[in-house]
Amino acid sequence: MSELVTGDAVVLGLRPAKLPSRALALVIDLAVVGTVFVLVSVGLVVATGSLDDAATAAISVAAFLLVLVGGPIAVETLSHGRSLGKLACGLRVVRDDGGPIRFRHALVRGAMGVVEILMTLGVVASLASLVSERGRRLGDVFAGTLVVRERVPAGRSAAVPPPPPWLVGRFAGLDLSAVPDGLWLAVRQYLTRMHQLDADVGRTMAERLAGELAGWTGVPTPAGVPAAAYLAAVVNERQARDARRLYAASRTGVDGPGAGTGPGGTG
Repeated sequence: MSELVTGDAVVLGLRPAKLPSRALALVIDLAVVGTVFVLVSVGLVVATGSLDDAATAAISVAAFLLVLVGGPIAVETLSHGRSLGKLACGLRVVRDDGGPIRFRHALVRGAMGVVEILMTLGVVASLASLVSERGRRLGDVFAGTLVVRERVPAGRSAAVPPPPPWLVGRFAGLDLSAVPDGLWLAVRQYLTRMHQLDADVGRTMAERLAGELAGWTGVPTPAGVPAAAYLAAVVNERQARDARRLYAASRTGVDGPGAGTGPGGTG
């Protein structure tokens, strides 16, 4: 089973999904979406029987875009990367750094899916996945996402270690919105495997990553804070913001608009 590896040979505990499992998930999703589209089309035929051909054609195009394009985008956004097919196959779409996807990621994947899945019957998507080392289709490449396996045997996944207690919450005011996903991925990879590295190599990597992270946030690394501890604390802060945002979104879905308006976001 392949794993994500940086140029520094640090392995990340995400398991990229293979083409067969992705294909099965896609077949399930297409079956569901296709059924919904047929039902909607039948309903529209009945409801628009008295309209002229131009109006009927416009409504048909709108239904196609709404159900076959907008539907998967909405599902991936609201489920944070889990469609019905992916849920059944134990898969999930995540960002390159392992975090949950947002609307813009689902939008790019959905838009590209029209070309590489619907218009070419999945041929382009399959070829791209076979060529990609991590099994990514073109939509994943342009969106900066990855389909991974969620059902991984316990003990084989590497978790990001928590920061020292005295650093928890210290970076609550740090602006993380400009930090690129690629840097987050490199930081996560380092933290999950830092104890397997040579001490000097690990220290050098931590200092380099901390310097890059500080450059993107615009705030220097605090004096007296070890680079590895700084990285762990900032990643912990980002995860806390993601958790608060997801909780607020879930509360909004349960209680209606206006609920769960606490702090959140990675910015």
